[in-house]
Amino acid sequence: NNGPNHLHGGDRGFDKYLWNTRILESGTGVEFTRKSRDGEEGYPGTLKCKVKYLLTDDNKLVVEYEATTDKPTVINLTNHTYFNLAGEGAASILDHELLLPGDKYVATDETNIPTEISSVSGTPFDFRVFTKIGKRIESEHQQIKFGKGYDHTWLVSKSINEDGLFHAATLKAPSTGRVLEIHTDQPGIQFYSGNYLDGSITGHGGDPYPLRSGMCLETQVFPDSPNQQNKEG
Repeated sequence: NNGPNHLHGGDRGFDKYLWNTRILESGTGVEFTRKSRDGEEGYPGTLKCKVKYLLTDDNKLVVEYEATTDKPTVINLTNHTYFNLAGEGAASILDHELLLPGDKYVATDETNIPTEISSVSGTPFDFRVFTKIGKRIESEHQQIKFGKGYDHTWLVSKSINEDGLFHAATLKAPSTGRVLEIHTDQPGIQFYSGNYLDGSITGHGGDPYPLRSGMCLETQVFPDSPNQQNKEG
């Protein structure tokens, strides 16, 4: 459904379905479940998925994924929420400052299929110190051209915090002072800078979402893992 590739679960990915919901007993979370039947979008096996969203007293949003299947299959669940810490109606995320502690990222070909694990040093992909997203997004670097901006996976740094999770990213909006920190047990984080937003989608407040008005930080297993030999990370 994406040229020669299978993207976001196919023509009708999991985001295109209504899931069963259950409010958790604590009152601070919700559990979503769905059954993907054998053969859906070409995937083998009956797949039972469960995703929990939990809000803690110390202002953390915890997302937990679980899946079981009765046949060998491929699954890589993640969260594709768009963030703009400047607030609803803000036109751009280019002034946001991003920190990605990882020192390597996954380079791709022109169809966004991984080709190798590369160092961020000396490239527009070095976010090891806070850097404005817009600073190098129009770079002539070949990977920037392939992605029409940032649309790549970074290897998550193996620095463990007190919760036993890895610090994957921190995002700041200077205009509001809002800060988002992401910690995960997954090996990679995909940074997508909203390169295909074109104003055709309108938010709940009536504001359209133009180019780079939102960004995604998706913790996940590396893309195309079943077809790749490199086991680093």
